[in-house]
Amino acid sequence: MATVTSFEALQFPTRNELRQFAELFSPLFHASTEEARRQAVSALSQCPNVPSAVALFIASQPISIAAPFLVSSPCLSDDLLIMIARTQGTAHARAIVRREQLSPTVIDALVGLRHSEPPRDAARAGTSEAAADAGAATQPPARSAHAPAGPAPAKRSSARSAKGAEPPKAGAPVSSSQPQPAAAASVAIDSTAAREEELRDQIRRLAAHVSRPASDRLGLRTITPMQSALLVRFARNREGGAFATTLADVLSSSRWLSERILLDISGRQLATTLLGVGMEAEEAVFVLEKLYPHLAKPATGTTRAEQLWNGLIAVECEERIETWRRADSYTFRPQEQEQEPAAAQPANAPATRAQPAILPTGDTRSRPALRQRTR
Repeated sequence: MATVTSFEALQFPTRNELRQFAELFSPLFHASTEEARRQAVSALSQCPNVPSAVALFIASQPISIAAPFLVSSPCLSDDLLIMIARTQGTAHARAIVRREQLSPTVIDALVGLRHSEPPRDAARAGTSEAAADAGAATQPPARSAHAPAGPAPAKRSSARSAKGAEPPKAGAPVSSSQPQPAAAASVAIDSTAAREEELRDQIRRLAAHVSRPASDRLGLRTITPMQSALLVRFARNREGGAFATTLADVLSSSRWLSERILLDISGRQLATTLLGVGMEAEEAVFVLEKLYPHLAKPATGTTRAEQLWNGLIAVECEERIETWRRADSYTFRPQEQEQEPAAAQPANAPATRAQPAILPTGDTRSRPALRQRTR
């Protein structure tokens, strides 16, 4: 644990330090107790500088030890996660599913892994049922060594007919005609299918969280239909002032920021803004072509405005808009700020004189004054 603690203290470990830690970790891990192993793995699950060899070693441990590392370690790459899920079994795959962020590649691999896996419980139940049937077919009937050969079967049959069916013995094999194994197999298949469907639903929710649909703008700055119509109208009429005012209202920022966005003659900043606030693609392309005529020129089957719009990523545009707004709130100070009201004074109190402003004097004025004083 001391080795892990000292390694965590290194914010930027060198290559030599990473190599030394990778060489020391495995023997120390095997020589430690179960509780010390769990504490070390829990501490390393929050460290972003774990060597890849150590990360693979920890992830390959039993799930009781490797679970926190698989769930929250930032040093596990997509290829490493896929390899662990394919080689270590279902428990490790379920721990990987619980991670906060999963790439679409890992999600597809997990879904394909679940589809390719046979239902283990159903296969195990079918194997046990086949073994029971084979044992019942091959086992000869038990017969006493001292029992008589002739009249005994007749006496047994008459006794059974008189007293009813004899209960099965403890060691007697169960006949294949009884419905217990089939019912157990059907229950196992149903439980396996239910678990698989639950895992699919969880993976779908994770995929929806990673790749959010365009219509889901909950918690994001979104343009209203009225504001969108105003921007289209002002762009059509080439009214730059009104367009800048409406854009500032959409962003809830100062007019200076909207004017600064419009000053970018490439149109990229305006396209970033319109995509970040969720404006429709057709209306945004129309606005770009009207405000920047060079974007209306054709280029490889489309216009330059469409190429510019298709080359942007919505998430990056939203983050950039928030960065601009934050910088605008730090730098912009409205001139019409309300001054604090002065304290009430009595009517007969003399008016306070304004303090004269102290202006800096240069050497040409200060030197004659000093000479006059020294005389």
